[in-house]
Amino acid sequence: MSAFVDRRVTAVIGRSEGGNLRRMNHNTPVPPLSPRPLRHLSEVHRRVVTAGRLRATGVSVAEANEQCRPGGPWQQILPGVFLLHPGPPTSEERLHAVLMYAAREQSAGVPTQPGAEEPHRPVYAEAMITGLAALTLHGFSSTPPLLSLDRIDVLVPRMRRLRSADGARIVRTSALPAAEQVTGLPVAPVPRALADAVTELTDAGAVRRLLTEAVRGGHCEPAAVVRELTNAKLLNRPHVVDAVDSLLAEGRAIAEDRLYRMVAEYGLPDPVWNVDLRLPGGPHLGGLDAYWPEQAVAVELDTRAPRQGHRQDDDELWSEYARKREHLERLGITVVHITPRKLREAMEQQATVVRTALMASGDRDPAAYVVVLPR
Repeated sequence: MSAFVDRRVTAVIGRSEGGNLRRMNHNTPVPPLSPRPLRHLSEVHRRVVTAGRLRATGVSVAEANEQCRPGGPWQQILPGVFLLHPGPPTSEERLHAVLMYAAREQSAGVPTQPGAEEPHRPVYAEAMITGLAALTLHGFSSTPPLLSLDRIDVLVPRMRRLRSADGARIVRTSALPAAEQVTGLPVAPVPRALADAVTELTDAGAVRRLLTEAVRGGHCEPAAVVRELTNAKLLNRPHVVDAVDSLLAEGRAIAEDRLYRMVAEYGLPDPVWNVDLRLPGGPHLGGLDAYWPEQAVAVELDTRAPRQGHRQDDDELWSEYARKREHLERLGITVVHITPRKLREAMEQQATVVRTALMASGDRDPAAYVVVLPR
């Protein structure tokens, strides 16, 4: 590819003695336009190049535009971004073109000699792929193939002066998340990409499929998705609210299944599952996901997902958990608080925490007598 691009650059453009552009056929010998040929770039960046990078290799804007004439060997696929072949762009080329258009590109890894083996790898600053394209890159099966997308969403800081263009939709944010590297590209985390995708979707089934796959496929936890949907002010749309209800039910079911697996796979004694505790003749103490009556040890899954996006709501939910935990521990019951994320990412560690609590029960004073009822 390097030889193709370098020859194409030098073989299709030349200068007359008077300095005017003239067309040349592929057999006309000409001196190289660039003192530094494009072979120092990685392969995709020999095919997709910004106007600034072309200027750095000695190709002027006028010369680049000449090559993009009808029937010419190049094409301009976004403002200031050129495709150095006449055919349709590949998915990879489209993604890099969108990032080149939106990002503050910074060079990294440029070899000191043009012929060095290490390719140039740009750092796309202040831009990342988001929306449906990002979900496809994350491995979602319910999203369209990249080539079928009319536009690729790219997330940038709110103050950047950019406009959406054919093939690229600019999405702005006041707080740019940390990008994840997928196939060498900066991609928005799944919860943020979901929110940006759902913003453009009106089909309830499509929204439900995306949210369900996010949780069922282990890409993220429901609370993170709900938080991003809330920040994007999407929970006033009925079809999104319905999808979120399904998402939360799906997330709890998955977390409960992981809790069952943790007990079985790590040899913990069988608890009683999904119970309510009450004092004899007294008040309701709360529901628990697992309880070991002999050891007075309880496990509670934290599946909080505040809907309003206010810190106060999150604090109130946490206070409810904390009050129940404090009440139970005053009665001598040890409460192990586990999040779905911890179960997914560190199941063995959580099993160790529960086992330790069960073993320590013999060193504690006996717990108060409580009534255990099915929930």
